[in-house]
Amino acid sequence: MKLVLLSGGSGKRLWPLSNESRSKQFLKVLTGSDGRVVSMLQRMWDQLDRAGLQQDAYVCASKAQWEIISAQIGDVPFIEEPARRDTFPAIALACTYLRDQAGCTRDEVIVVMPVDHFVDDAYFQAIRRLPGALVESGADLALLGVAPTEPTSKFGYIRVRPGGDGRDWRWVDAFEEKPETARAEVLIRDGALWNCGVFCFRLGYMLDLLAGLGAPEGFEAMREFFHSLPKRSFDYEVVEKAASVVVCRYDGTWKDLGTWNALSSEMEQSFAGIGQAVACENTHVVNELGIPLVAMGLRDAVVVAAPDGILVADKAMSAGLKDVVGAYDGRPMYEERRWGTLRVLDVQKLPDGTEMVVRSVEIWPGHNISYQKHLKRSEVWTITDGEGEVALDDRILPVGPGDVVRVYAEQWHAIRARTRLQLIEVQRGSELVEEDIVRRYLTWEEIRRHCGAGVRRDHSG
Repeated sequence: MKLVLLSGGSGKRLWPLSNESRSKQFLKVLTGSDGRVVSMLQRMWDQLDRAGLQQDAYVCASKAQWEIISAQIGDVPFIEEPARRDTFPAIALACTYLRDQAGCTRDEVIVVMPVDHFVDDAYFQAIRRLPGALVESGADLALLGVAPTEPTSKFGYIRVRPGGDGRDWRWVDAFEEKPETARAEVLIRDGALWNCGVFCFRLGYMLDLLAGLGAPEGFEAMREFFHSLPKRSFDYEVVEKAASVVVCRYDGTWKDLGTWNALSSEMEQSFAGIGQAVACENTHVVNELGIPLVAMGLRDAVVVAAPDGILVADKAMSAGLKDVVGAYDGRPMYEERRWGTLRVLDVQKLPDGTEMVVRSVEIWPGHNISYQKHLKRSEVWTITDGEGEVALDDRILPVGPGDVVRVYAEQWHAIRARTRLQLIEVQRGSELVEEDIVRRYLTWEEIRRHCGAGVRRDHSG
């Protein structure tokens, strides 16, 4: 069995902490088994380890998420989506990757699951039951269905056929997407389950389905064909059209922490950051800014202060946040990368059309930015704290507090932190976008081999 973990979405319902590069699954607001603050992704990755499933897991996500995934859970098998096109294209790409890059056969059982749900460890034991249900039933697909805890219209429902006592699975009769509360009550009374987006199938089943759509066989060819795949969910494109589907029931904890009301219910700390809450009740405060935040006399509220914005909301109304903040889409003001963090301090467009961005950058000890170049911008780094070394073309130069490094457009460069390294970066150019980057080497060992062993003190550049 191979696991494909889908990591998608921008998490606008958890604004201002979440943005295009830091979706809800990356927010470090939960408490892990060892007491440290972790994200949903890190929590689930630890659970996979305890269940003995981590070694068979692959993460499928967009290129924009690769850096933060690497920062949070390390060097994991990564399947890069060329663009966000819903779950069907993502799973299609993952299947061709598993065949061509991982060497899986057509009989390999694949389980696909999202990374942004809050579950207990029993969930992964239920995952282990899916291959057996698939084989025993001979069905095209096996799903995991959650025992409902309330008649809500927030989720889709799986209707099951009568009978099947003594078996670990039931035949699926039909699906109903987000019914009204009264209808949900009837479905639950008849034994329906919540659809939690976990799919199990043989690799050959998906490969045959893709061939029927005229998709190419090779992984690289599929990447080129990716934009031609239907931009639809796997449920709509595959599950609801399958000839035979079974479902295994899961009775444990399962929550979609997609709103501040839901997420705060699992936050052990009611206040995070600088400041304090005075005489507040059922109120959660997250302050990522470097200034104090004081909340007084609030009840059933959530207060979030982050570089992307400030939210003060009644928890019950937080579910509608996505519809409100759409007008404030823009450059992410805070990002977590595989090497450290960055925060935007200022954005300007000068009278001549030149764009300028000022960022505060922190690089963790022993980490480095890749050996790269930009075509449309120059950069100036002013080291404010820590020790490190900079690669400029084929030179490696030590840097420390007070040093200034200028990087010209089309100049190869990288920087590594020996100790915790902080710098102010000023970008200037005709177009300041993340896509303006050409990478050559990722590791410092590769960079040193390219530049040679000599290290010189020279800041004239």
